[in-house]
Amino acid sequence: MNQNEFIQIVNPFKDKVFRLAKRLLVSVEEAEDATQEVMVKLWTKNETLPNYNSVEALAMTMTKNYCLDQLKSKRASNLQLVHSNYSDRSPSVQKQVEDRDRWAWMEKAMGDLPEQQKLIVQLRDIEQYEYEEIASMLDMNETAIRVALSRARKALRDKMTKTENYGIA
Repeated sequence: MNQNEFIQIVNPFKDKVFRLAKRLLVSVEEAEDATQEVMVKLWTKNETLPNYNSVEALAMTMTKNYCLDQLKSKRASNLQLVHSNYSDRSPSVQKQVEDRDRWAWMEKAMGDLPEQQKLIVQLRDIEQYEYEEIASMLDMNETAIRVALSRARKALRDKMTKTENYGIA
């Protein structure tokens, strides 16, 4: 496989790899490093890539594994869960403050979830992967994915309801 063919294969999902890495590693620089590392690993497998059913699923699995390895390393103590893809179109200052607070509460609630649930919420609700794709990436069955996602959503909903009703996190 030549370089142009490789680029055509990986370009459609390169941004998803970056977003997953950023979700897990937080830092833009760390996410860029992770994305580059995954692309290099894919390139080393470029002769066997056509043999895979889904190169995208392979890339996402590689990204997840690389990021989790990074989180286990010494640098993990400096990382936190952040999501910066949210933006609103010219709302009032009051609305901006409320939205920022809600987002901070949601990030805190996400941070309280177990790692597996965080990852499943990211892949399903943010990246919009299908259950079977997530099951393949995480080496779990679809029922377990659905249960974990349901529990994560319930935990987030309960935490946000409590925060909204009482104004405390």
